[in-house]
Amino acid sequence: MDDPRLKKLTYRAEHRGFREADIIIGGFARKHLAELTPTQLDEFERLIDQPDQDLYAWIIGREPTPEPFAGEVMDLIRSFRFFAHTTIGADYGA
Repeated sequence: MDDPRLKKLTYRAEHRGFREADIIIGGFARKHLAELTPTQLDEFERLIDQPDQDLYAWIIGREPTPEPFAGEVMDLIRSFRFFAHTTIGADYGA
């Protein structure tokens, strides 16, 4: 990954300070950011600007996602969360 924006977004996604969010959002970033369109990257960046607890609650469906943050990228992250939970041990030494 040579694109500076992708590197920055991936780093921010992996270092949220909330382990569950790090696993899902960081894993999604590592696996899928390079495939996203510029518009989708903007949407991803808006999402990761949100507080961890809010974002995680939206991802797992504990809280409804507010309209400005609902969309294609949130749907992709929600789908990815099931994959992320099956790879925790491999990626995080659990």
